[in-house]
Amino acid sequence: MNSQQQAFREAMAHLSAAVSVITSYGPAGRCGITATAVCSVTDTPPTLLVCVNRNSALNEVIKANGRLCVNVLASEHEEVARHFAGITQVTMEQRFGLHDWQLQDARQPKLAGALANLEGRVTQVQEVGTHSVLLVELEDIQVRDSGDGLVYFSRAFHPLTRPSAAI
Repeated sequence: MNSQQQAFREAMAHLSAAVSVITSYGPAGRCGITATAVCSVTDTPPTLLVCVNRNSALNEVIKANGRLCVNVLASEHEEVARHFAGITQVTMEQRFGLHDWQLQDARQPKLAGALANLEGRVTQVQEVGTHSVLLVELEDIQVRDSGDGLVYFSRAFHPLTRPSAAI
């Protein structure tokens, strides 16, 4: 790794980001990974940008299935994040068995209790360096009204407390 790459990685470690588990299910199988490279693009139509490492098992699964769900994790889901990041060394099948995943019809796996479940179809893919940049047009959005967030900062997970409602 050259010094520019190292400096970039260090700088990105100081960029707080929401933690999500991206899942995909379809003819190519079922897979999921922990990710922080997710952001909104537009609300008309509701579209997300999702970046997935080209070496990730999920990359080819998503491209073949053409669909995914971004499960925005709550603070109590740190263990889920660790499993899907591969930190705990459990198999992909075990990851889906350890928590409350909703697997209905031909829909994408949704984590019960996530702060948000954003399901949609991949409309564009752009290969940039080591990652695939996916544009995902959302077709189903579920939002939880309560709960604290989970962020990744300085190479660690941290809870993010929801502000109290104004009186």
